[in-house]
Amino acid sequence: MKIVSYLKDGHDQLALVHKNLLFDTDKLHPDLPSSMNMLLIYWDDNYESLVKVNEALIKDEIKKIQGIPMDSVTLLAPVPFPSSCRDGYAFRQHVAAARRNRGVDMIPAFDEFPIFYFTNHHSIQGPGKIFCMPDHFQKLDFELEVAIVICRAGRNIRAEEADDYIGGLMIMNDMSARLLQMEEMQLNLGPAKGKDFSTVIGPYLVSLDELSNFEIPPKQGHTGKSWNLKMECTINGKKVSEGNVGDMDWTFAEIIERCSYGVTLQPGDVIGSGTCGTGCFLELNGTGKLNDPAFVPQWLQAGDEICLSIDGLGTLENTIVKEESDFSLLAIKKNQAVK
Repeated sequence: MKIVSYLKDGHDQLALVHKNLLFDTDKLHPDLPSSMNMLLIYWDDNYESLVKVNEALIKDEIKKIQGIPMDSVTLLAPVPFPSSCRDGYAFRQHVAAARRNRGVDMIPAFDEFPIFYFTNHHSIQGPGKIFCMPDHFQKLDFELEVAIVICRAGRNIRAEEADDYIGGLMIMNDMSARLLQMEEMQLNLGPAKGKDFSTVIGPYLVSLDELSNFEIPPKQGHTGKSWNLKMECTINGKKVSEGNVGDMDWTFAEIIERCSYGVTLQPGDVIGSGTCGTGCFLELNGTGKLNDPAFVPQWLQAGDEICLSIDGLGTLENTIVKEESDFSLLAIKKNQAVK
């Protein structure tokens, strides 16, 4: 199933996608919720009915309900109001390349446990405009990722059971303001202002049953589902990045195991994979400069159109917009010697 949230009468409306048409869930079945939040909270009560009406759509058995063209509405993030948002560090290729480009060795701890950080779940957005402040344009970057959403509460979840807590997969773009990020992480805390302004997910949530034909074994020594799904990013129509969800070294099941240790994960918690290999300008620029001292780095600019595509998960499209403001955190930094 492909599930979306869109703007309807000033609120978020849940719908199934079929042939680029949207079908409101509460119209398809009177007992189905009309929002993603309620669907995830009552996942076990609703999932079977959702599967049945989706199968009826595929078989063209629903005649009385008219679908809405997807391009005629404003799509929101599939999970418009996540209860939290964590982002992982699951692709070894990206980590190794980024460290090599900085002139440091690969960190052995990467292969010992999956790591993640919390980002601002109130800045989750879907397709459309990404509004950026002046400081964000100091090395503004995309990050090509995949994400999951938790569909049932769980605590101390073992990796062997963790896939049962995944409601589906989505494309994620973990937007990054690199100068702010590098500045604050000198203090060994963060990322904070370098990341908290926008995280993009969408265009829809795809259930695991729809992706079953793409399943592949995880990397050797790892536990959980993996999928052979090609990933790609284009900027203004030019391809700049490609990878594969199957290249994840740490699985989402293993990330869930660590996230849930001593903590109750909640329906609506979003968890990202981290950047795939070649999946951001920070890595691409570093590699380019390493191979050619005359290489000219590229960063996102106002007006740029970003398209992230993943097989089976669709295409997530955004445009960078400059906010009408000259307010700058970088300009007001204090520079006083500590006495």
